[in-house]
Amino acid sequence: MSPEGTSRLARETVRPAAVAGRFYPAEAAALGQALDSLLAAVPDRVGRCGRPKALIVPHAGYRYSGPVAASAYALLRPLRGGIVRVLLLGPVHRVPMRGLALPDARAFATPLGVVPIDAEAVGRLRALRQVVESRAAHSEEHSLEVQLPFLQKVLGEFALVPLAVGDATPEQVAEVIEALWGGPETLIVVSSDLSHHLPYAEAQRIDAETCAAIAGLGRSLGHDEACGGTPINGFVLAARRHGLVPTLLDLRNSGDTAGDRGRVVGYASFVFGGADFSPGAAAPAGASSPEGPRR
Repeated sequence: MSPEGTSRLARETVRPAAVAGRFYPAEAAALGQALDSLLAAVPDRVGRCGRPKALIVPHAGYRYSGPVAASAYALLRPLRGGIVRVLLLGPVHRVPMRGLALPDARAFATPLGVVPIDAEAVGRLRALRQVVESRAAHSEEHSLEVQLPFLQKVLGEFALVPLAVGDATPEQVAEVIEALWGGPETLIVVSSDLSHHLPYAEAQRIDAETCAAIAGLGRSLGHDEACGGTPINGFVLAARRHGLVPTLLDLRNSGDTAGDRGRVVGYASFVFGGADFSPGAAAPAGASSPEGPRR
């Protein structure tokens, strides 16, 4: 929805942008330019791709993880107008909680405009025991918010189902995902960084092992391997059941994108498609950039 759509939702509950100006630019023009630059740097894989059903993408400040996230979001550009609902799952960082939390809002705002919540889909999820409603879980959570400008840029208008994931089993997460799996109109996005605050070489080793586990749709991940391990583990269960094929698009850390290799945070992007999905090689490493939020 365009910025003008804000007035139409003026009487409804809108969750405002909480990390604009810290994790990504707060002004619409500057944010649009940053996104255009990040997406333009991604090699064109469209001719070698099937239709993406799901993404795993990082959620740090754009200066750190933006190039890695862009490698996945660039694949969605040909699907503008075809994807009308996004199921977005990310870990809670500030508010410990049990289950998967819906917001009490009817829309989420970013500097690019307002994204409406899919009320019909939310209504279906409320019947599940593990699904709760929590304003606190969403009010300052960045793992979901930082994905929205990318989605707005590549998809245009769509409806959102945002879930802040706390303490839950893989089966509980998978049940929620299955409830809204849908068809080609529905995209699933799982937000997660990888290892945190390790020396560069150690992070490279651990993150490579983590990505191998995801690519193999195998063992469960711990939160020391991926802060979004809980939503990833649940999604992997669903992906196995539906025969999705994961492809690693990019694997780097903040030492690659921001220069400081003493204590780094790892980032990876995956795309999941059908059995004939073959996007090709990962994107090249990006240039260094200034400091910003790395988690």
